Amino acid sequence: MRIILVGPPGAGKGTQAGRIAERFDVPHIATGDLFRKNVSANTDVGRRAKAAMDRGELVPDDVVLEMLRARLDEPDAKAGFLLDGFPRTVAQADALATMLHNGDSPLDAVVAVRVPDEVIVSRIAQRRSCPVCGRIYNESTHPAAIPGVCDADGERLVQRSDDMPEVVRTRLKVYHDQTEPLIAYYRERDLLRTVDGVGPVEEVEARIAKELAER
Repeated sequence: MRIILVGPPGAGKGTQAGRIAERFDVPHIATGDLFRKNVSANTDVGRRAKAAMDRGELVPDDVVLEMLRARLDEPDAKAGFLLDGFPRTVAQADALATMLHNGDSPLDAVVAVRVPDEVIVSRIAQRRSCPVCGRIYNESTHPAAIPGVCDADGERLVQRSDDMPEVVRTRLKVYHDQTEPLIAYYRERDLLRTVDGVGPVEEVEARIAKELAER
């Protein structure tokens, strides 16, 4: 199964992506992880991505697509995948569709996770992340086993500056302006499945799985 998960920042996409990918036995491919892997390995695309980020710019679409194409060519992604964090714009969706079509691997579904803005602002205020591995926790809904410490590597968790309420509202505006048009884009192509993202993690996961099972 080939799936994209979309939704506003703080909607719980990362948590749900991992659970849904495991449920359907496909790799969870997050663009943030691809950036870190390629930058750490000092690949050509990693150097180009880092140069853009060091200048405070977005990583160019062609660089992201090159990273993604290489990842999708790996054996574990041949039977399917779950994309998290890409595409973010209609232009990126068009480029991705062309790449997948050329590789004879069209999408099966796009799941949009809906959460009201005010719920997101409140939720993100409780978010903490690992500065080393990037794992995300929430003090209420998805806490670390030991408060303030990453389960994976024992590093002290931090609150990112972009998780502050005023910054979150700005990020939500960017999402509504730039990424929300993807909802209409994928609805027109009969790929969209919309899921209520408010509630316990297990309930949201069950809603997503049900939508995918009925595709």
